[in-house]
Amino acid sequence: MANILSVENLTHHWGDIRLFNDLNFGLEEGEKAALIARNGSGKTTLLNVLAGFQAPDGGSVTVRNGIKLGYLTQDPVFAAGQSVMEAIFNTDNDLMTLVKNYEAAVESGNQKAIGELVGRMDTLNAWDYESRVKQILSQLKITNLSQKVDHLSGGQVKRVALAAVLVNEPDFLILDEPTNHLDLEMVDWLEEYLGRNRATLLMVTHDRFFLDRVCNVIFELDDESLYKYQGNYRYFLEKRDERQNQRAQEIERARNLLRKEQDWMNRMPQARATKAKYRIDAFYELKEVASQKSREQNMSLDIQTSRLGSKVLNLDAVNKQFDGRTFIQSFSHKFVRGEKIGIIGKNGAGKSTLLNILTGALEPDSGSVDLGETVVFGYYRQEGIQPDENKKVIDVISEIADVIYTGSGKSLDAAQFLRYFMFPNEMHHVLVSKLSGGEKKRLYLMTVLIRNPNFLILDEPTNDLDIFTLGILEEYLLQFGGCVLIVSHDRFFLDNVVDQLFVFEGEGVIRQFPGNYSQYHSEIAKKRQESAKERQVKAAASPVKEKVTADKPRKMTFKEKQEFQQLEADIARLESEKSVLEENLSSGSLDAEKLLSASNRLGELLAELDMLENRWIELSEL
Repeated sequence: MANILSVENLTHHWGDIRLFNDLNFGLEEGEKAALIARNGSGKTTLLNVLAGFQAPDGGSVTVRNGIKLGYLTQDPVFAAGQSVMEAIFNTDNDLMTLVKNYEAAVESGNQKAIGELVGRMDTLNAWDYESRVKQILSQLKITNLSQKVDHLSGGQVKRVALAAVLVNEPDFLILDEPTNHLDLEMVDWLEEYLGRNRATLLMVTHDRFFLDRVCNVIFELDDESLYKYQGNYRYFLEKRDERQNQRAQEIERARNLLRKEQDWMNRMPQARATKAKYRIDAFYELKEVASQKSREQNMSLDIQTSRLGSKVLNLDAVNKQFDGRTFIQSFSHKFVRGEKIGIIGKNGAGKSTLLNILTGALEPDSGSVDLGETVVFGYYRQEGIQPDENKKVIDVISEIADVIYTGSGKSLDAAQFLRYFMFPNEMHHVLVSKLSGGEKKRLYLMTVLIRNPNFLILDEPTNDLDIFTLGILEEYLLQFGGCVLIVSHDRFFLDNVVDQLFVFEGEGVIRQFPGNYSQYHSEIAKKRQESAKERQVKAAASPVKEKVTADKPRKMTFKEKQEFQQLEADIARLESEKSVLEENLSSGSLDAEKLLSASNRLGELLAELDMLENRWIELSEL
């Protein structure tokens, strides 16, 4: 494979802190790579440098000539007054401009312009491209192209930015937290899209399912250096542990040898001067190795929890509507101590509405909310930290409490509490505005836990937190004695923490499912497969209607022509996925769980293909 990216001796600082030093690595065409590191290590800075948005302090970045690069930033910004249409189709590409003009004409209902553009679309064979654009916009739930970007939420802006990158079909994709603000359905689609897309990929993501299923290369940025692992996330965990064990052994050997060499160095200068210079140089190199940390310092969550009585929170027949639309319909649940519940559903289905009703920020239209007297909520909101950006980190904590107690009863002052959460002394007087996105979220988590809650509500807690912090948070939640309610699209996180789900199915219906996300997903897949088989049986049993032919054969309408082209694209995509599945099933390398999942998906695919091909035959005969 041809090399698409080459990085040589790359070095960069953040103020006085060196983020990375003399990095040397590359990417081959078609590789799907992820960048993993702790918050504040320089992941986003490295992506900015690779994309040419930021100049490094030293070294070089070379992207192969002729390569079209697409970059999704962590916090996208668009020009004031720009419409969604302008934001997505902001390019000089002739084909893209034609599709943009066509979409604008359709959006405005300008029949004259549509008539003129249809011919040009035919001439340039732009329908296939237009259908791919439509698919991306549809999957990302972008429907109002005339809306101003200024009026969108942060999550909507991120989805518009993702669409703008994908519709341009770049050869090299750099994505910074692409799954943030996407619901599970969108994440599933993006996972499948990137998996079959031929573009080379480098991304930062906390979604471990995503890493496992999409990536075949992992880069770890650690202690200013970069390590490459040729495999998925599970392979990375195994090899990273081996690397750290080996490093710890090397440091221990260096420390043992250093004692002997230190004794030699402490002798009289005259004696040392007669010795070889290489041994003196080797001593200082040995000292540098021995001074390293043998193990990474890890955050440990052990925060005191307020006592929770036997009565927690009872919901009885709760209903809530806005502008005639039902978000919660006759929902009842009696929360008990120790419950860990995940909330899933499409964006806008009413998840945040339920959380606001639970905490008393919103009154239900009918039904009752009965809160126990001992309940202390800890509400981690999706929008994150809200303090003055010009405050110092230590002031954010000290203004809430002078003394914080751990679960073991140990008292900590603000500085000790910050160190406990992996904020070293040199960061205590840094302004909040200077923190990375993940560091801000970690600081925000501190402000939630400092109040010793016994009912934790976490709305998208995995956004921007690094994978290592997520693992520690998972361990803490598993041991948490109170109630936990989590809204998340992170399937790995949900599988590890929750034991039941509230599934927002739309129209105010909230289904209570006893199990984690994977168990729920398996049940849904099974039902879809059964439903597809039923449709096949009914189709086979239905009498074939005789085709009535007119004197003159009817031609395809414009809409049918579009549908026909979309059918061809969909059939090709499903056939490709089917080939991959059949190859995997016959490889003998899948474990039982993956074998079952692949088998279920194959059944779904066959049913979908059957329906699409029948419709294709109908249209092809016009």
